[in-house]
This record gives sequence, structure tokens and C-alpha cells, in this order.
Amino acid sequence: MRPLTDEETKAMFEKLSKYIGENIKLLVDRPDGSYCFRLHNDRVYYMSEKILKLATNISRDKLVSVGTCFGKFTKTKKFRLHITALDYLAPYAKFKVWVKPGAEQSFLYGNHVLKSGLGRITENTMQYQGVVVYSMADVPLGFGVAAKSTQECRRVDPMSIVVFHQADVGEFIRNEDTLT
Repeated sequence: MRPLTDEETKAMFEKLSKYIGENIKLLVDRPDGSYCFRLHNDRVYYMSEKILKLATNISRDKLVSVGTCFGKFTKTKKFRLHITALDYLAPYAKFKVWVKPGAEQSFLYGNHVLKSGLGRITENTMQYQGVVVYSMADVPLGFGVAAKSTQECRRVDPMSIVVFHQADVGEFIRNEDTLT
């Protein structure tokens, strides 16, 4: 386990800023202690510095994971967010999308959100902006990328895609063997 390099930090923070903007500072400087990001086996983990000190007692080859996995770096060094980061991204999300109850199951099976399943969307959401997807009961379901801006969503036909699927809580069941 090691600290992220400047390139890795930049790639990860650019991805996080698509979803939570400048609220990234709130992830690191928390009132309940100091938190940090560490890289282990191409995966980025978020943990308190107290847990980090305890994890140094375990050898690298024996360590499976520590803290919360925020995502991983692909072989081409692009950062990909995992669904395990949702609990930390949802409270700080700048742009949100609420889906109707009928479209929740479709989203949780890995499908994109259609206009017919869109309940609400945050004002001034730009096209290709990162969004957190909620149920109508304000339960975070996952995250995606807005396929259309808020204004375009108002006048588009019901069968067009408004949010591209990125990750959802159904991934825990579908990919449980690869989500360490």
C-alpha cells in the first residue's frame, strides 16, 4: 500500500470532481479525524489515518483490502469509480437525478435511465455531467453521466436516454466476486 502519485491523484480527483465538485476537500478534512487515499493492487482505498497506521503491521502480499474501495485504475491508467464510493459521494453530490419507482429496477439491473423513468433532475445539470441517481424516497441507487442537459430533458421523447449508467447498488450482487 502506497500513497498516490501526482498523476494518479490528478486522475482520481478529476473523476470525483465530476460528481461532487469542490466538495472533495470535505472528504479529506473531516471533523472526525484525518482521512487519506491509498493505492493497493491498482485500487484506491479511502481510510482514516488511524486505520492506515494499523494496516502497516500487515505485509503487502497478505493485505486484501483496508478502508473503503473508491475505485480502481485500469490498465490504461484511467480511474474508474466503484459503487462502494456511493455512500461518500451521495451527501456531497452537486447534481442529482431521481428515478420513478418503475424505473428503479431497470437501473439496478444495469440499464440506462430513460426519460419515461425520470422523476426529477437538478436544475442546470449540463450534458455529460456526473450525477448521483436516487429513488423518489431519496435513497442513493448509484451514479451515472447525464446524457442530456436539464433543458433538453424537458422536450425530449420518452424513450430517449437521459442518464448513462455507470454503477449501481445491484453490482454488489452481480459482481460480488470482483468487488473487493
